[in-house]
Amino acid sequence: MAEIIRESTLTCPECGHTRIETMPTDACQHFYECEACHRLLRPRPGDCCVFCSYGSVPCPPIQQGQGCG
Repeated sequence: MAEIIRESTLTCPECGHTRIETMPTDACQHFYECEACHRLLRPRPGDCCVFCSYGSVPCPPIQQGQGCG
């Protein structure tokens, strides 16, 4: 099994601010507040979490092929 990448760079679609965050390994993160503009990010339709929508790396459950629930 491939190694799970735990860090992802989130990019705010509103202001473009980026920040490296450590992803939870056992759950999806459905909300994230941009520290620059304070926009509350939610997953785009069809994505399970903010990392899959705005991150440089998908969340660990997706990386493992488990899907999110």
